[in-house]
Amino acid sequence: MCIRYSLVCIDNLCGRFRVVDPAIGFGPHFSIAPGSTNPVIVAHERAEARMMQWGLVPHWARDIISLHRPANARAENLAEKPMFRELLHTRRCLVPASGFFEWKEQWGKKIPYYFHKPGDPVFAFAGLYDIWQNPAGMTLATYTIITTPANSVVAPVHHRMPAILRQEDEIRWVSREPIPLEEIHRILAPAPPESLAVYAVSERVNDLQVDDERVIAPVQGF
Repeated sequence: MCIRYSLVCIDNLCGRFRVVDPAIGFGPHFSIAPGSTNPVIVAHERAEARMMQWGLVPHWARDIISLHRPANARAENLAEKPMFRELLHTRRCLVPASGFFEWKEQWGKKIPYYFHKPGDPVFAFAGLYDIWQNPAGMTLATYTIITTPANSVVAPVHHRMPAILRQEDEIRWVSREPIPLEEIHRILAPAPPESLAVYAVSERVNDLQVDDERVIAPVQGF
């Protein structure tokens, strides 16, 4: 499960993902929640950064007001779910991130923890995206973040984690070529435990109005 993440080092997007002049007008965000609009990397003629809303709306949806819009998609059954099956072959994307949050029940309350990759200020979650269009021709681009079983670093806090791609798999993931299911399973394996670090953070992250460096600052005693 991943319902909150950060994207702080925006200046790294061009070089890190080989995106030419993204021009997306997006600043650092320390606490990104479902429903917000964020940069997503897709590949057509070349890699492009596009702004999309987090929470998937399938192109075939008729009523999006009452529609459940999944923020996450489980890696284990992507090929079985009608909402994800076609996208797995045609609309894969990278979701740039600097870290993600999970909560653990401790002493009668939920303590937030922040997971990040030391030495890697921007990395990529595996995602899927779709483009919905209403009868008037208005379009809505949305995405979902793929999750995997937790590795040994995340497991003490939560049983799921976002699918963090190895850098060498990123181009393959957004390629327009079909990927065999066996290779998809390899690409979407849980991140190596040694690649992640974790620390407790302030409960400020629970307040969606707070979006500054205090959200990811470590707190002592946990």
